[in-house]
Amino acid sequence: MPLPYDDTRPMSGIYSDPFGDVAHHPPHDDTRTFTTTTSGVHAFDPTTPMPGAGPTAAQSLATGYRHQYNASPVPSARPSHAFTPSPHQQGLPDSHLGPLYQDEDIYSGFHPTSVAEKSDDPLVHNAADMGQSNGYQDLDYAEPAGEESRLVVEKAAPFQSFLGAGKYPTEQRIEDKKRGIGRQKYPLVVWALTITMVGVFINELVVNARAQGTPVSFKPVVNPMLGPSGSALINLGARFPPCMKSVANISSSMACLNDTANPPNILCPVEDVCGFGGFHGGVPDQWFRFITAIFLHAGFIHILLNMLAQLTVSAQIEREMGSAGFFITYFSAGIFGNVLGGNFSLVSAPSVGASGAIFGTIAVTWVDLFAHWKYQYRPGRKLAFMTVELVFGIALGYIPYVDNFAHLGGLCMGLLVGTTLYPVISPTKRHKAIMWGFRLAAIPLAVVLFVVLIRNFYTSDPYAACSGCRYLSCIPTSSNNYCQGTGFTTTTGGSSI
Repeated sequence: MPLPYDDTRPMSGIYSDPFGDVAHHPPHDDTRTFTTTTSGVHAFDPTTPMPGAGPTAAQSLATGYRHQYNASPVPSARPSHAFTPSPHQQGLPDSHLGPLYQDEDIYSGFHPTSVAEKSDDPLVHNAADMGQSNGYQDLDYAEPAGEESRLVVEKAAPFQSFLGAGKYPTEQRIEDKKRGIGRQKYPLVVWALTITMVGVFINELVVNARAQGTPVSFKPVVNPMLGPSGSALINLGARFPPCMKSVANISSSMACLNDTANPPNILCPVEDVCGFGGFHGGVPDQWFRFITAIFLHAGFIHILLNMLAQLTVSAQIEREMGSAGFFITYFSAGIFGNVLGGNFSLVSAPSVGASGAIFGTIAVTWVDLFAHWKYQYRPGRKLAFMTVELVFGIALGYIPYVDNFAHLGGLCMGLLVGTTLYPVISPTKRHKAIMWGFRLAAIPLAVVLFVVLIRNFYTSDPYAACSGCRYLSCIPTSSNNYCQGTGFTTTTGGSSI
């Protein structure tokens, strides 16, 4: 008696695996592969009959499953084990279904989705090369990341990436700011600078010990910072205008490195004390002292205070800015501080130290405070503490042998460069426009200040440009000459820091 689905073929042919005998049939042009699963199982399109016969029972059964589960868009609306046979399976005994289709769970999680509906092309980006034939493809497929994930990994424009913006989600940047998480974990530049400066300071002590017999200078004058003599610092690269340009009305000789008498009884030409191979053509030209002075320190007290500030404040700024932006800010502030000091400080006093560069990084904390006011924890209280710290730091510049111009110059340039390079979070277009307005103003202003002050430094009388500026670094009294003249004598005083 014929079966309800009118297939008169033997039962063994009806219930055999429809995909197990694919090798006996030639490939068809309209065959397809399910590309939204990772099973790798190939299936013929049910609309295409097998060669020489109508649809088999298994094919009809699979067609019923496909129609049933594609019809309902809500998976939870149907029972996981409910099955309604298609018209072709009506009246077919359960025992005839075969073991292959006993468990409907294999289809319950399967919801075909057209590849064309996706915004990306998963077959291009996520398929592994596993070979293909004329009729079949075997692809290992991985579901692509969602839009939210792709925002994090998309590559930003170079300058936006440098500023720490780009495609990085604003909400995540705000959360990181509140939690104190910077762009990078380790302040590599700060560590490298600290190691270098400690090594240079050890060399200072060695040079002074060879010249005077002790690493700390007590003669001809006592170094209040407990470090080398002024002559030793000049020889190692301190900022000292007579080594950098021609200075009128000064003595051409000064105390040698090994002289410990007061007044000195062993005098050497300024060119010999300046070192570095002397002057080209006999004219002072050691401009590089604007840079080398940053790495030198006047004594133990000086380097301990500077390294403490550098490993705390400066290190945190590097974590937030990134090493590249921090490097530019640090050295711009340090060099400009020395340029400003070279213009208006006493010509006689050699100046050393990273104080100007560190003040530049302190200035960046002010940029951070005002740019991210609403993301700060108790911003008013933080402003009060920072104001006290800043006033105290500037007040220290009025102590003899402290170069307050380096501090003020570093602070000024740190504000300008920090405004330009600090990765400010702009949650609104208005905030972003304001920040870019400051940046566009800060860049040319920084360049103009550098050019004007360097040109003024090489004039015969830099003080004439601002006769009252020296009072930013000294308090005039009847007992000192720090606010008048050049201060140059044959016995150079202690170094400025």
